Amino acid sequence: MADKEATVYIVDLASSMGDCHNGRVESDLDWGTRYVWDKISTTVAASRKTWTVGVVGVRTDETNNPLYEEQGESYENISILQELGPMNLTSLHSLQGLIKPSDTEAGDSVSAIVVAIEMIEKFTKKLKYKRKIILVTNGEGSVDPDDTDDIAAKIKGCGIELVVLGVDFDDREFGVKEEDKTDRKRENEKVLRDLVDKCDGIYGTMAEAIAELDQPRLKSVRPYKTYDGELTLGNPEEHKDAMSISVERYFKTHKATIPPASRVVMSADVGPSQAPEGDEMEGVEPTSTFSAVKNARTYKVNDPEAPGGKRDVEFESLAKGYEYGRTAVHISESEYNITKIETTKCFTILGFIHQEKYEPFFNMGETCQTIPQKLNDAAALKLSSFIHALLELDSYAVARIVTKDGKEPSLILLAPHIEPDFECLYDVPLPFAEDVRNYQFPPLDKVITVTGNVKHEDHRLLPSAELTDAMNDYVDAMDISTCLKDEEGNRTQEYAAVEDSFCPPLHRINQVVRHRAIYPDQPLPPVPPILFKYSNPPEDLIVKAKSKLEDLIAEANVKKVPPKAKGRREKGHKPEPISGLDVDALLSQPENKRTKISPENAIPEFKQMVQYADEESQIENAAKQMGNIIRSLITNSLGDSGYDRAVENLGVFRDTMVRWEMPALYNSFLNDLKKRLLSGELGGDRRELWWQMKGARATLGLIDKSISEPSNVTPEEAAEFFKK
Repeated sequence: MADKEATVYIVDLASSMGDCHNGRVESDLDWGTRYVWDKISTTVAASRKTWTVGVVGVRTDETNNPLYEEQGESYENISILQELGPMNLTSLHSLQGLIKPSDTEAGDSVSAIVVAIEMIEKFTKKLKYKRKIILVTNGEGSVDPDDTDDIAAKIKGCGIELVVLGVDFDDREFGVKEEDKTDRKRENEKVLRDLVDKCDGIYGTMAEAIAELDQPRLKSVRPYKTYDGELTLGNPEEHKDAMSISVERYFKTHKATIPPASRVVMSADVGPSQAPEGDEMEGVEPTSTFSAVKNARTYKVNDPEAPGGKRDVEFESLAKGYEYGRTAVHISESEYNITKIETTKCFTILGFIHQEKYEPFFNMGETCQTIPQKLNDAAALKLSSFIHALLELDSYAVARIVTKDGKEPSLILLAPHIEPDFECLYDVPLPFAEDVRNYQFPPLDKVITVTGNVKHEDHRLLPSAELTDAMNDYVDAMDISTCLKDEEGNRTQEYAAVEDSFCPPLHRINQVVRHRAIYPDQPLPPVPPILFKYSNPPEDLIVKAKSKLEDLIAEANVKKVPPKAKGRREKGHKPEPISGLDVDALLSQPENKRTKISPENAIPEFKQMVQYADEESQIENAAKQMGNIIRSLITNSLGDSGYDRAVENLGVFRDTMVRWEMPALYNSFLNDLKKRLLSGELGGDRRELWWQMKGARATLGLIDKSISEPSNVTPEEAAEFFKK
């Protein structure tokens, strides 16, 4: 059963809470309720009926609490704004309208705590609950110091955790101290701190509480059982010596998912009672503002006799089709059922493997742990013996598990784990043969020449001893396992410990959802710096490793690659080659210039011919040759065998003309190619290639003015090109 929680928030609503202090631009109430709204919205997002919330206002204009009628004016100006109960988004928005500064300073915070205790006692009775009272105040009102011993004893006796958060309360550890503090506030802080100390509660300043709101928070979950039954070795039904242990299997690690979203539309202006039936969203609280999006699908088949050439069919009359090449292969429901494996619930060991022969990269999926059945001493003894045997033999077990009848079987690896007071078997899913990809890479420590000789040094592809030492020093300087300083200033702490790491997108989305629920009309808040903590290494570590990096760059002779030239080539402004050999000068000599492009090596030769052209007529000649090659590839294509090469050449043709600012050559060719394709001049019906080009219109379409200034084609004309 889920944990039960009962939390009462006491909010100081005095008129003084509406003022701004210590350089803040928002009132003390708005600043302090940041914490309250964040915690309540977290409860709303959890959507657990067993997590209940109550809200009490102190120093309010009205008085609304049962103790006022019984015990008189001590409980005046205290109002119950929401009784203890489940919280939803509608209640949250209603509560926001009640949290505003009052016109009075009368009211006692300690008496409000007594009212909260009464609410929790009445609601939870003697049941098992996590009870908590959170008081948010600026400490300027009256605080009655009498009977604090009795109140503290009552709080401890009821098992209630008291949390007092004060606006601008002094806190030496956090570094907050208000200079112009009134005598009343200073005395109230002492009384509240004394009360918290007596009941072993938490006392802090609001600045620290708000600073911790951006911290990624862990979500506590209860153990989830994935299997409950027998762990077997052999078949106990056939062999009396077979092993059978009653076990339970739970998740050890589980992927945290991003909250799901529901598609909604603005609903008509109708009351809740007038909402159309079936307009509810599954798992979502109904509201009068939004309506669920309904999906409707229709299935059509070609029918020449039907109006429009298509006919509607029922979903039940359809068969499942699986793509096989370009053909859809249908499988009927009866045939599909034959392929399903009929399984029964089981957890059986198939064999064993030595730890040294198992590769860690075989681990797949989430980890589970297997423990003996609760209150079963015999099972605990058997499983303990099995775990110790695996550990002593340095072995793992391979098992087949079916968590319930009809489910697909899985192969898992069982690894022993022993602690002083805990023993279990950890397991991870094993991959199938199709999941493992074997890639061959050349060795890094040797070079095999074409003659078969093996070299371990003195080769341009092998690092020298000096380069290896420089790399080792740089890697050691980047070590984050001991880069943080402890309290004594020694570097002994790890920078990104596994237990402290988190998923930034997950926590950012949760923060945004909470903020939007509380402030629907405000812009989203900036990303908290804490979420960028592990995106970059520590600054002092970068400084520490800088000298080692410079040594590595010098030893490896690393040089900056010049930027790639864009647009037309400007003579006299070519970057100087790193090697010192002017290749461009050699290729631009008249005897080395290319005048013809071969179809077998069209792309590099086309680029080279354009690159070293001295006149536009030479570029036009290269474009004409590339166009002839593309048309030839299409005409001589057997089926669609030459389409890919034609499309690749066409894309290079277009990119080159964009770079050299001569779009008219490509646009003219593309218009001519369209006419020939659709008229059948290029070897018959080539409309399939036209549809392929249409799908890649962004990279193969006309060059318009938005892409290249000299073009005389507008973006509208370019978009219309593939529609006609």
